[in-house]
Amino acid sequence: MSTSTIPQPSGFFGAILRVVAQSPDGVLRGDIYELVADSLRLTPAQRAERLPKGAQAFRYRHRIGWSLNMLKVAGYVEAPLRGVWRLTPRGQELLAANPTNFSDSLMRSINKEARNAIRADASEETAVEQPVSPTQQTPEERIDAAVKELEEAVARELLERISQAPPVFFEELVLELLHALGYGTSEEDLSRVGGPGDAGIDGVISLDKLGFEKVYIQAKRWQGSVGRPEVQTFFGALAGRRAKKGVFITTSKFTREAHDYGQQVSESVVLIDGIRLTALMIEYGVGVTHHRTIKLPRVDGDYFE
Repeated sequence: MSTSTIPQPSGFFGAILRVVAQSPDGVLRGDIYELVADSLRLTPAQRAERLPKGAQAFRYRHRIGWSLNMLKVAGYVEAPLRGVWRLTPRGQELLAANPTNFSDSLMRSINKEARNAIRADASEETAVEQPVSPTQQTPEERIDAAVKELEEAVARELLERISQAPPVFFEELVLELLHALGYGTSEEDLSRVGGPGDAGIDGVISLDKLGFEKVYIQAKRWQGSVGRPEVQTFFGALAGRRAKKGVFITTSKFTREAHDYGQQVSESVVLIDGIRLTALMIEYGVGVTHHRTIKLPRVDGDYFE
């Protein structure tokens, strides 16, 4: 079946908002997929269609999930609890003004809002180049731009899921990520020590079999930016153990004062914020899967010489 029979991601915006609005206390992400598919009367054939190259994901669920994330970035829905979604006041206003139908111009406007919000988030960390029109890009540049957009969406979803998981899950995730990065000779060299009386240390990685050299870890989920006091407390915990190496990982951001303090005190302590955390998870395949390999053909000039 042609994929054109399934709505494009923006075509799901109205249906998603109407479905979520029916449950003021929130609706589960998994339920949203089927309720939206029911409301749009997707056929069994449409629901059975998978993404290319034998991927396990169903196309309609992939598009609904993408649309849901775009609506969140644009500020129309939120996930206050693990896996539970509800409308924001902005979403309620939008739906009240458009209760039964979303025009093409409205869907384009929402899509533009979400993309602008993504650029605004990125510009807080790095300078963003002026966007280039797709018509001015080479095919490879368009592919690179699409991959970057996918990675940004995955990064946002990773942070969302981490924030909704129990604290112990995040601590174990961090240990698994550091092991994937090559720290610790085996999984037995990683230990979680977080809990009451942990003195700011959530995990320890032995860099050698006998445990002579260790890396101490703090893994904290934060609502706001992590400031100098929290980083200073971590340094104090390291000093109390006479530790030389440490990693402070957060789902949030570090303030400039926190970074400055860390650089002044020690070069052997690394601060990792949410953006770098998700980038490493994507690169090393922790919590994500890479389900497609794209082969880009290029003429082999040597062959014709």
